[in-house]
Amino acid sequence: MAGLEVWAAHFGLASTPFTKSVPPERLYERAAHAEAVARVRYCIDQPALGVITGDTGAGKTVAARAAVAALDRTKYTVVYLANPSGGCRGLYVSIATALGAIPRFHKAEAINQAADLLAAEEHERHRRVVWLIDEAHLLSPGQLEEIRLLSNADLDSATPFAAILLGQPTLAARLRQGVLAALDQRISLRYAIAPMDLAESAEYLRHHLALAGRKDPLIADDAVARLHRYANGLPRALNNAATAALMAAAADGKALVDDTCAKKAIAELTRN
Repeated sequence: MAGLEVWAAHFGLASTPFTKSVPPERLYERAAHAEAVARVRYCIDQPALGVITGDTGAGKTVAARAAVAALDRTKYTVVYLANPSGGCRGLYVSIATALGAIPRFHKAEAINQAADLLAAEEHERHRRVVWLIDEAHLLSPGQLEEIRLLSNADLDSATPFAAILLGQPTLAARLRQGVLAALDQRISLRYAIAPMDLAESAEYLRHHLALAGRKDPLIADDAVARLHRYANGLPRALNNAATAALMAAAADGKALVDDTCAKKAIAELTRN
């Protein structure tokens, strides 16, 4: 257990649970997660434009990561834009960079370069581009229009890549604004990831603790319920709360995370 966190070693864990490093194939597959993965894969297969929304920490990026993990990289090229704050030109820069080119400086040239690279990837290298745009609720109307224009090919009879916009719930409302009607009509698939219910949160915690080496109960039911309420059923917030509760229990020398530990953890998280 060299290098393992002291609190994790206290519970006899083989690894630190509730981290981002869980391989996609070992993730807890609740119904909403599985549905999101299936929809991303549908967009990739078509190819099509899709929108996946959910609150911060609901698992949008995790679902997209799981969907692309199994892709044959000789047949698919994944372009991931983590933050669209680079403006309209930034969209084209992300494509050019991911496809191995030096982005052209002027926007008009960057547009043509991106279109040419996408066409070459499909027709010459026989690889489908999968464009994942995270934090898509931050996209400006101008950027959204650029995405629509890029998706036109062969007299608007085909989409030269699969594009999945991942964003907070406000994205869905923005796309239905009249000014974005042309893009809205091109979106083939929409899915909103719901938070976990209490039963799913409990199973989520058990699953990740089992991955870390503890299959026996480690968090009391009332503590699970408190952590679930604090996290509002959102996996990322639940990760943070459960980790803090484990730390609190280890500090008190307890073998089980009880409700007192959960209270201490939530007080610490809300204070900072």
